[in-house]
Parts: sequence; C-alpha cells; structure tokens
Amino acid sequence: MAGHTQTYALGTPVVPVFAQDFVAGTVAGWAQVVVGHPFDTIKVRMQTQPNPPRYRNAVDCLRQTVQYEGARGLFKGVTSPLMGIGICNAVVFTANGNFRRMLQKGDESKVLSLAEITVAGSLSGFVMSFVNCPVELLKIKLQTQYGGVKATAIRAATGGTLHKPYTGVIDAGVRTFATDGTPGLYRGISITMLRDVPSFAAYFFTYEATKRALAAHRGEGVSLTNTDLLLAGGLAGFGAWLPCYPQDVIKSRMQSDMSYKTTFQAFRSLLSQRSARIFFRGFGPTMARAFPANAATFFAYEMAMKAMN
Repeated sequence: MAGHTQTYALGTPVVPVFAQDFVAGTVAGWAQVVVGHPFDTIKVRMQTQPNPPRYRNAVDCLRQTVQYEGARGLFKGVTSPLMGIGICNAVVFTANGNFRRMLQKGDESKVLSLAEITVAGSLSGFVMSFVNCPVELLKIKLQTQYGGVKATAIRAATGGTLHKPYTGVIDAGVRTFATDGTPGLYRGISITMLRDVPSFAAYFFTYEATKRALAAHRGEGVSLTNTDLLLAGGLAGFGAWLPCYPQDVIKSRMQSDMSYKTTFQAFRSLLSQRSARIFFRGFGPTMARAFPANAATFFAYEMAMKAMN
C-alpha cells in the first residue's frame, strides 16, 4: 500500500515513494477507464437529459446510444479520461501517500487509525478536485455531444443547440479556453470540491476497513488474496459514491448546460422539478460501474506497487 519505501539489495538506491505512488496511480487510472467508461457515458447522459426525459431508464439509454451511434458511442470522450484520469489517479494516490506520511509524523512503522485514513482521503479529494474538474468538463462535453445517423433529429427533439461538433478532447479544450479562458475549464469547481472531499474520504476508508476486516478473518501472517483485493476495491467504489451522488448530478448539469451561471442556480433548477429522484438519475449505471471499475483500480495499483517493490 502507498506510504512504504522499498529498498533493494546490492546497494541499489531506494525507489522514491512519490514515484511509486505516481506510477501505480497512473496504471490504476488507466485500468479504471478501460473497465468503467461505457457505464460512465450512460450515467452522464441520464444525468443531463432534458425534462421531460429522453430515456426511460439506463437500459433504454444504452439501447438508444448503441442504435444511433454504435458501440463507439459508449466510448465518447474516452480520450479525456485516458489522458486525464491516469494523471488524476496519480495525483490522488500521491497526495494520499503524502498526507498519510504527514499523519505518521516521520514514523513509517506507525499504523494509522481508520479515522486518520479518512482524514488523509478527504484532503486527497480536495487536491484531486483541481485536476478532476477540467478533465471531467471536457469528458462531459464530448459525452453529451449526440451524434450518428440521426444526430440532427435527436438534437432537435431534445432541444439541443446545433453547433460545430467537437472533433476530440483537444478541440474541446482549445475551444473552451478560447471562449471562456481558465474559468471556463474550471466551471463547476466548487461543486466538484463538495463531491470529491467526502467521496475520497469514504473511498480510502472503505478500502482500508475492508482489507483490515479480511486480514483479521484470515488470521495473522496470512496474506490477502487477489480476490480479497478485488473485493475491497469494489466495495470502495460503492463507498465513494454513496456520500456524493447528488453533488455529481449537479456538477454534470452545471458543466453540460452553459445557461447556468452558478452552481446554486443549477441546484435550484433541479429542485424545481419537485422530485428527489432527479438527484439520483443515472444511479443504477453508476453503481453497476462502481464495483468493477474500482476493483480494477485498486487491484492495478496494488499489482503495480508490488512490481516496483
């Protein structure tokens, strides 16, 4: 796990801890994207659809996406997370490792309490939000760019505005920056913070708590199996979303609809629909994605750390 320094025999220099966290976090991010992006596309489309809704449910959203755009439609915007989530995960795992070491106060043998793990996770989420915000903004711009054989008819039916399509994440980023500058790339930063701080606190808490429970069950001196690590990572994915899903819905609306001037305005617009269910649109595909994507994330992280050690 992050926070350990590995030494090698025969005088080989110590591998810097920050480098281990960074590399392993990057690999973990790529694993997360490969496994989870199609689920994420469905989630974002469910969250940002107009009222009355275009999709009856997540299955209908999946069906329409594949029907009109093919399987490639499920991977719209994948370049942004492939480029960015590797960096995002590298940042969050590096930050988490550093915050844990700060809490250890120089004693690397100290086992942190679950409360301290939670504090380190929340601080990591704060740092993560500054990287996450522009990455997810560009991803959402591409994911909500409906295209295919019936693109014009679809946009007309949903009240969408016709504009020159983004050709990819670079084009979306350049055009966003040209129009709105740096604030345009950080649209929704406040709600991103309100999402990421509790989310990553729960994320790392759930992962560590599950690992410790499994280790206690297996007994002292018995290593956790790959299945144990996958289970802990998958449950961490559930834990991460439970305290922050309504914030994520507000963020998606804020970043996809330029008519909202503030996060509070986006919140009031959702609240005006007089149904708490609006704050949980796309919850099903998110939970379906949470377990496999985060099982892959933590497993890839642990395997990368093991390989470097």
